[in-house]
Amino acid sequence: MTTRLRPTWVPRLARTYRRPGGPWDVPVLDSLISAHGGEIVDGDTRLSPGEAEALVAAVAGGLRARGVSRGESVSWQVPNSLASAVLARACWRIGAVAAPVLHSFGPVEVAGARDQIDPALVLELAPETISDPAALLEAVGGPPVGPGASPARPSDVALVLFTSGSTGVPKAVLHTHRGLSWKATLMARVHGLGPGDAVLMPAPMAHISGLLNGVLVPGAAGMRSVLVRRFDPEQALAAVGQERISFLAGPPTFFISMARAMAQGAPADVTSVRLVSSGGASVTPAFVEETAKVFDCRVKRTYGSTEAPTVTTSTDDDPFDRARDTDGRAVGEVELRVSDPETGAPRPAGTAGELWVRGPEMFAGYADAAQTASVIARGGWFRTGDLATVDGDGWVRIVGRLKDVIIRGGENISASEVEAALEAHPDVHHAVAVGYPDALMGERVAAFVESAAPFDLEECRRWFTSRGVAVFKTPEKVIRLERLPLLGSGKADRSELRRRAAASH
Repeated sequence: MTTRLRPTWVPRLARTYRRPGGPWDVPVLDSLISAHGGEIVDGDTRLSPGEAEALVAAVAGGLRARGVSRGESVSWQVPNSLASAVLARACWRIGAVAAPVLHSFGPVEVAGARDQIDPALVLELAPETISDPAALLEAVGGPPVGPGASPARPSDVALVLFTSGSTGVPKAVLHTHRGLSWKATLMARVHGLGPGDAVLMPAPMAHISGLLNGVLVPGAAGMRSVLVRRFDPEQALAAVGQERISFLAGPPTFFISMARAMAQGAPADVTSVRLVSSGGASVTPAFVEETAKVFDCRVKRTYGSTEAPTVTTSTDDDPFDRARDTDGRAVGEVELRVSDPETGAPRPAGTAGELWVRGPEMFAGYADAAQTASVIARGGWFRTGDLATVDGDGWVRIVGRLKDVIIRGGENISASEVEAALEAHPDVHHAVAVGYPDALMGERVAAFVESAAPFDLEECRRWFTSRGVAVFKTPEKVIRLERLPLLGSGKADRSELRRRAAASH
């Protein structure tokens, strides 16, 4: 029997933010998007809101005809495309749970992710079907299920996203209809987005940023969503001009690449851009200033995670230096707290500590209740694992991480997962993976190894490929040492290794 996914959230928070009657009491996702909708553009394919509705209805019918029912999950693995948006909406129309898998995941990650949820249906779509409405209908279509027919309840799980977090064990992050609908509605309002706007979305829709800004916010705002399958800065610039893109969201990687292309003479018309929202990697004041000059628009820093999407940002009314120098402040109903990482005791304003978050957009737990319990503190606070300061006016600065996570181009990479793959090699005795700063990607992965025989970058790439590990997790520097530097505790001195990785050429 297929598992129905249910929230694993602690009851205290359920009573606070999951109950009806608050500002977060908004329609379920199908009703929200169907009421507003927006044009979807995927390459040469362009769907009007009415055409998109018809396609969603038919694909929803196809899923229902395959026996999928309320609370059961449907999983697929495709890049950004018409299919990725339509499949999510089709799931919500029949009360099913959308469970997309990142298209860059290798076989190991895919299996580990899906093992967490036992999907009722795994869709394998041929590449030629994902941007062709007729082909998608032929592959998945069925008797149409019209809008307003969703049996979903606001507290039902609507979405599963997979993140490895700070360990190599896949975590299935559960989000409810109420949480996602509230977040989409709120961010459309915070960013001042409406039917006259258009977003360019290169971030994958198996990622919270891609799904939120490519499907949910456009659905709430009634704006056009232009999907990018594979990011290329020159093609992105061309799309900005052709589609009159007004809103850009993503990690700094996207904007740095586009700025470089412009500096090298790539044709560009970015006069339509009025807002850039960037997070997911190291966003510096210098990046904000330069991006604001290049695009001649408002640039916002944001902070969030798969579990707690976009919980801080700034508004158009805030001073530019706040948007430049901080990661924003809490939006909507979000509450923030800086706590001692060991005791959990609150710390004074301006003092660094672990950032704790709670609010109606929070995830509803992991599929594994034990994993949920490990990150939820008394009172329903989510322990982010990030070190931050919050000043007396509520402005947040993220200053570090408690977790050994490397963030490369907006993707979380578990250092321990990389190390486990390295140490599985027959010649490697000990390995430590660290991130080193990179102007384009935010961070890249460096591996330090003690090995019985020469172990270089070429052998590392071959080994990771043979094990089915995603390319973005594969180290981009390999440094062989006779002995790894250690702290007095006997643990590897990661700070020293980060310094060496940054200094090496």
